[in-house]
Amino acid sequence: MSKPTSHLQKATWGGLLVALGIVYGDIGTSPLYTFAAIVRGQPIQELLVVGGASLIIWTLTMQTTIKYVILTLRADNKGEGGIFSLYALIRRHAKWAVIFAMIGGAGLLADGLITPPISVTSAIEGLGLPQDDTVKIVLFILTLLFLVQQFGTEWIGRFFGPIMLVWFLMMAVVGLPHLLQNPSVLKAFNPYYGLKLLYEYPKGFLILGAVFLCTTGAEALYSDLGHCGRNNIRFSWIYVKTCLILSYLGQSAWLLSHKGEVISENISPFYAIMPAWFLPFGIVIATAATIIASQALISGSYTLVSEAMRLNLWPKLKINYPTEEKGQLYVPGINLLLFIGCISAVLLFQRSSAMEAAYGITITVCMLMTSFLFAVYLYTHRVKSVWIVAYLVVYLTIEFSFLFSNLVKFVHGGYFSIFVGGLLFMVMYVWYKSRKIRNRYVEFVRLEDYLPLLQELSNDQSIPKYATHLVYLTSANHPREIEHKIIYSIFNKKPKRADIYWFVHVDVLDDPYTCEYVVDTIIPNEVIRIEFRLGFRVEQRINLMFRKVVEDMVQNREVNITSRYESLSKNNVVGDFRFIVIEKFLSHENDLPIYERLMMRGYFLLKKISLSEERGFGLDPSYVTVEKFPLVIAPVTNLRLKRVYETEKGS
Repeated sequence: MSKPTSHLQKATWGGLLVALGIVYGDIGTSPLYTFAAIVRGQPIQELLVVGGASLIIWTLTMQTTIKYVILTLRADNKGEGGIFSLYALIRRHAKWAVIFAMIGGAGLLADGLITPPISVTSAIEGLGLPQDDTVKIVLFILTLLFLVQQFGTEWIGRFFGPIMLVWFLMMAVVGLPHLLQNPSVLKAFNPYYGLKLLYEYPKGFLILGAVFLCTTGAEALYSDLGHCGRNNIRFSWIYVKTCLILSYLGQSAWLLSHKGEVISENISPFYAIMPAWFLPFGIVIATAATIIASQALISGSYTLVSEAMRLNLWPKLKINYPTEEKGQLYVPGINLLLFIGCISAVLLFQRSSAMEAAYGITITVCMLMTSFLFAVYLYTHRVKSVWIVAYLVVYLTIEFSFLFSNLVKFVHGGYFSIFVGGLLFMVMYVWYKSRKIRNRYVEFVRLEDYLPLLQELSNDQSIPKYATHLVYLTSANHPREIEHKIIYSIFNKKPKRADIYWFVHVDVLDDPYTCEYVVDTIIPNEVIRIEFRLGFRVEQRINLMFRKVVEDMVQNREVNITSRYESLSKNNVVGDFRFIVIEKFLSHENDLPIYERLMMRGYFLLKKISLSEERGFGLDPSYVTVEKFPLVIAPVTNLRLKRVYETEKGS
């Protein structure tokens, strides 16, 4: 059953408030540091300020409004958004595009690791405390934030919307008086001044790296489509963008009143435009907003990784569901990874101005990948080629410009985000590629060729019964095929006699919330195959699902699960169920090329820190038997071994 998408059809007041609390945390806190990054270390000039404001306004218009709010939000997968949802939409037509999804997913995860430190640090710096004290407060806030994740954040989420409503309103109200004092900054709406800054100002092109900070949350906006609905995001963006621009214009007006000066790193234009009496309240509200921004990205990282796991792009990790709220999940492994990364960023960079260098590169790469995937999406929907080419020309030009300007930051801290993003990409690539290598050598056989043997084994009283019901998980997509290793397990490893053999297959669909099954009774009450068709956002709780299917089949009198032992059968005792999970290990009998050998070694290294097969499929360990099976991918063929006879040895 698919998730209903009626909430996408119309905007509601409640939906608009939820969108404010969930969607705009990252992009909504960017005024804390964007303009400070543009003017840092440079004498204030009208071209720098007005041109910088113009670039911000048109970046928010072209990148956030047109690309994401108007265009990309159209690519919803049954109400869900995000780079993996977009890939799932086109996977059937372009499996090669998985590389774009992996690069983009890694970039978005790396952004989720940098956003909490820079946002919270920017807010706390407004207190004007010594550097060491600022770092301690930031570390305390981040530690507390990651600790509460395990208990669920439903109770915090109730306050997200109202707090962000106040936050955006505060930005507009504080910025408006300065704009009215110097309305000449309205010239920034003319893109001429932004282009003039790029071409005439010394190193003007490099300023794009700072300008890009104003739109880093645009990708997260698309990822939150499923939580809020398309129209709620679109209508709330009108309010958000208005407040953001008023804040940036207010900061521009204040900066123009300090022409010729070099603004100290200790002075933030965002806080400078606040009245002195309001500053403490502003810092409190800003801190709350940055915590919300951090929380939104942390939660988004959990969702992103869970989608990657369902699509077989990430090792299986434990997922907890701390509350009953839909979509609320907690991944302990990712929480620990993000916590270590965030704390490392704070300790390494100390100041938000230093973190800016590490911020933006990976999310620019993610936006580029989204552009490629969306172009493929347009192609699969038969959009005219001229429009697809126009889209690519415009957005590849914009995003490559941002990327090149951001790459200059590499030696100043950009290496941190590239290292993190590269590491996350390698995890996905190794997991995906090794699976492809293994699948090339998986041997499937025709199930019907072994049905007579299964029946004979089931009726062979000379062999002790292994279980009444024997259940195997199979990866065979065709209902009349089975892996050779399962046949080997039943007949050769140790003959496993059972009354009924069940073969269970899980098919992960491109649809996010489908949850259905098909039963194929191959031999009534002897051999049955069940296929679960699950969306890539559905938790694979196979133990519970299998039990429900069996109950339905019993009610429909399709199967008799009563024990076949006489003493138990006459008392209608249900027979025992035993799941067999075949765990593969890399055999020494392999002669792989060096590239594939490295991929497989990486896979088994990741396998050690990932969930076991039975836990990954949600099976009850008390009903599971794990069997080891050697994975022979490339058998050794050049083994030189000579037999020596005793007569030869004697002579």
